[in-house]
Amino acid sequence: MLLGRVIGTVWATRKDEKLEGMKLLVVQAVDLELQPLSSFVVAVDSVQAGVGEVVLLAQGSSARQTRTTKDRPVDAVVMAVVENLEVKALEELMASYEDRRRPIAEAIEAQPEI
Repeated sequence: MLLGRVIGTVWATRKDEKLEGMKLLVVQAVDLELQPLSSFVVAVDSVQAGVGEVVLLAQGSSARQTRTTKDRPVDAVVMAVVENLEVKALEELMASYEDRRRPIAEAIEAQPEI
């Protein structure tokens, strides 16, 4: 999956019949701080996303797995609108892991050997 921001729409009056009625969005990839990256993709909208929203994309054969895109010539689909994104620093995650690991290790060491 790819995290991106909808930056525009594509209108195509002439297109393959299997794409009729589908909304096409221009989605720019973003990093974990939601800063824009240089890549973008045109994706079918399956969740009524709007310009400016942060979304999740599926690409490749996975893009054809939604109800909207099944058996259609699609390589990218907007499949979720992101409401919240939480990313923790590696140091914080390691400290949390160590806090959970320590009591378990101590309990194992306190067990008598069989």
